[in-house]
Amino acid sequence: MRVIAKFGGTSLGSGDRINRAADSIADAVAQGHEIAVVASAMGNTTDELLDDIKFETDDRDRAEIVSMGERTSVRMLKAALVSRGVNAIFLEPGSEEWPIIANDVGEVNVEETAKRAAALAGKLDGVVPVITGFLAENEAGEITTLGRGGSDTTAVMLGKYMNADEVVIVTDVEGVMTGDPHVVEGARNVGRITVDELRNLSFRGAEVVAPSALSYKDETLAVRVVHYQHGDLLTGGTSIEGQFRNLIDMQEERLSCLTVAGRAIRNRPGILAELSDALRDAEINVDAVASGMDSITFYVDESMAEQAETVLHDEVVTVESLSSVTVEDDIAVIRVTGGELPNRPGVLQDIVSPISDAGINIHDLITSATSVAIFVAWDDREETLDIVQQKF
Repeated sequence: MRVIAKFGGTSLGSGDRINRAADSIADAVAQGHEIAVVASAMGNTTDELLDDIKFETDDRDRAEIVSMGERTSVRMLKAALVSRGVNAIFLEPGSEEWPIIANDVGEVNVEETAKRAAALAGKLDGVVPVITGFLAENEAGEITTLGRGGSDTTAVMLGKYMNADEVVIVTDVEGVMTGDPHVVEGARNVGRITVDELRNLSFRGAEVVAPSALSYKDETLAVRVVHYQHGDLLTGGTSIEGQFRNLIDMQEERLSCLTVAGRAIRNRPGILAELSDALRDAEINVDAVASGMDSITFYVDESMAEQAETVLHDEVVTVESLSSVTVEDDIAVIRVTGGELPNRPGVLQDIVSPISDAGINIHDLITSATSVAIFVAWDDREETLDIVQQKF
């Protein structure tokens, strides 16, 4: 089996942890597996280097400075492997076999990187390359970086282009947890999670795998997260399943928009739960929810609108802070879901401006971590879909 093993800064944060990492790699090699290693900077080295830059510097010098963390890690880990009888080499930008080519803003040259990664993969039989994470080389041979979470990106990208069977992310958590174990009692490991689920969690603060890395995962590439204390690269942790797909979808059924107005409704604890529970008890599915200071809007299938209006009206007449419910029919929704949306500055403007230029009124715009839902009049749906498809 061909495995790309990425060791995060915590998992290389001391001599003992480097030894533990080297033992797990050596064990996998002894079992006959082809292993390539991606190493982050030891501990908090990168942050410390950045904090120590108390002077004006350009991007080139900054990249050279922060690269020293990863450069140290690969030398330490390579030496630890050699001491265990493993034929290991370290690779950094400037090395003859260096695989990752990107421009100065971290955009990867896919064609050149794929070619170099494939060449490196052909040499894995009998040698373990230890590769600096986070770093890249530009067309001029100068050091650049892949941005925040770049070591994860390095690992999954190489997993894809080196035709690996699995990428193992070795970190300081036992895979994905049901909650933050430092905050929530009884948090436990999640054995499996989809790329979609993990990307949404990652964009909302879960520091497990960088969202940018998961855009390189396809259906054939297994990705797993394990704790550095586990000691076995080939078992345990959380498996990340599936592939994040770019998707533009127009819902076929008409929706109705039901708006409940009330005084300072957002400041009323539990009001959203009360209204949602009432709809749930009536077995009415809510497609989407939007809220303002003085209103909450529910989108439901148009066939359920009359029943939903009755349910919400009952709440209005019994809750003092609520004043009225209104209904608007013939609403369409177009959803844009894509791995690159959160990393694309101005993405909402890219969506809104051409729709506005076409004279189409946007009824509502609801965003999540990795998707945008555009609500328009039913008669404008086809034109809106065409505009969005042209943009994405």
